[in-house]
Amino acid sequence: MIDAEALKALQAPVKQRYRDDPAAALVTLKAEGDLSGDGLTCRIETGKALVEAGLHPATGGDGLSACSGDMLLEALVACAGVTVRAVATALGLALRGGTVRAEGDLDFRGTLGVGREAPVGFRAIRLAFDLDLDATEDQRATLLRLTERYCVVYQTLRSAPPIAVTLGETTAP
Repeated sequence: MIDAEALKALQAPVKQRYRDDPAAALVTLKAEGDLSGDGLTCRIETGKALVEAGLHPATGGDGLSACSGDMLLEALVACAGVTVRAVATALGLALRGGTVRAEGDLDFRGTLGVGREAPVGFRAIRLAFDLDLDATEDQRATLLRLTERYCVVYQTLRSAPPIAVTLGETTAP
């Protein structure tokens, strides 16, 4: 278990480096998928496991592959979970456990091109925390506010950055 002082000590040199050299804080994260598998799938190496994403059953998939929509929600839950733990630690709040849940509403007519009025993508996403925590209402409000502020995936979804899409060509050997 890490406490507030240990967290501060862990992050202090990193924060100081970024204050001294703001360019050092700019990091490019990367992901890559392999399309050489069978069927309508894309293999993603996560660093911990190989995940094969495919069509959701609502779009004709067999349900055996991961759904990228589920993976997006899982990324939100993972980021929010880590962030709420770090913020609670920094605030000196003993977070004994709990759950983080995300759910999102999709109208699959959009992605299947069945109805032009149906949007492609999530219509709404809900993120919920049930925390085993002794805290006042003010502390809980601060915990939630700071978790929202510092959760990378949450902030990315709230204020989507521009995305550049390119199509290159690979020649077979």
